[in-house]
Amino acid sequence: MDDDGISQVAILIIMLLMSAYFSATEAAFISYSKTRMKNLAASNKKAASVLRLEDNYDELMSTVIIFRNITKISAASLLIFILSRYNGGLLISTVIAIFLVLVAGELIPKGLTNFAPEKAAMLFAPTIKFFIYICKPINYLLTILRKTLCKIIKTETLPSIIEDELRTMLDEVENEGVINKSESDLIRSAIEFNETVAEDIYTPRIDIVGIDENESLDSIKEKFILSGYSRLPVYVGDIDNIVGLLHQKDFYQALNRKERNIKKLISKTIFITPNKKISELLKELQLSKAHMAVVIDEYGGTEGIVTMEDIIEELVGEIWDEHDEVIEWFKKTGEDKYLVSSNADIEDMLDLFGIELDEELDVSTVNGFVTMLFEGIPQEGGRIIYRDLDITVTEAEAKRVIEIQVERIKREEETTI
Repeated sequence: MDDDGISQVAILIIMLLMSAYFSATEAAFISYSKTRMKNLAASNKKAASVLRLEDNYDELMSTVIIFRNITKISAASLLIFILSRYNGGLLISTVIAIFLVLVAGELIPKGLTNFAPEKAAMLFAPTIKFFIYICKPINYLLTILRKTLCKIIKTETLPSIIEDELRTMLDEVENEGVINKSESDLIRSAIEFNETVAEDIYTPRIDIVGIDENESLDSIKEKFILSGYSRLPVYVGDIDNIVGLLHQKDFYQALNRKERNIKKLISKTIFITPNKKISELLKELQLSKAHMAVVIDEYGGTEGIVTMEDIIEELVGEIWDEHDEVIEWFKKTGEDKYLVSSNADIEDMLDLFGIELDEELDVSTVNGFVTMLFEGIPQEGGRIIYRDLDITVTEAEAKRVIEIQVERIKREEETTI
């Protein structure tokens, strides 16, 4: 090999190394964990430098891509020239050159970088700054071009991470064992917390235990004992005219003082609409130092009530104390067969069978779902097929369904409503 051949091989090696460097840099800055890097940045200057480069991500990536392509094309061209010079076959030389450049300058460096992207990003950060500086004029022109095209095409700027991606990331870290199921459920509840509205969690009007303002003390005492609640709404005339709340502690203290009038014991409550977000309601309850809100319908009547405990349970799950009767919403009685409470969430029930609720069925509870399917209030023993589910009413009252049995049926027996 003459001097020209040696210099060509030397240049080829330099181009391959540079191509590998830029490929590895690209993989490092795409793959590293921002959370881990932020934790490292507190005590590591190189990690802080990586985050500063991340602030201008478009400039960083355009620099990497420009130099990576220049070095890769140069290496491939030079290798084809060298091989064809000694081999004579242009087609074979091209195939060999593309394969070697792809493996040595792309696949191997990226594969190695993915084992420790955070370390790689910190290693490459100081040198990539130099190349970003060299590429400043080109990046400036590319930024102007990108902004112009965005104005013409009118693209919408999306958040870096949407909720669905966040849920997917949560599933991944749970599967990897980084967090347990309880922690995962808590984080998932927090993500969905802002989407939940009052009508999703309230106690419906029919289940409200209330006190008439003029009710006897003995009757009030009995309601406190039988219900087990520490606070009861007080109304005038009927439940549509709730005027406040009576606390059990205040009531018994008044009894000990032999007071007969409960009106001065009534504390104020707040009134909300069914579409009130519970995240906003929680703040209102905290500011007003209240523990219960009355949900009113479009006519001003009472639709239900929401307590502070109802809101907290959306985050941490059901809270039972020693006096509560534990409610089992879903009781498995066989393979793909459940007894379901009418107050259970309809989406939770359908999730058991991997089914999504039809959009036209605008209901939130199993009771609403069943009455809509039957187009009325069914009697005990009523049966209906929904998709591949066999639904039987096992318990019902005059005004609502109490419990149903749901069983998956075979596809050949399916009848869709």
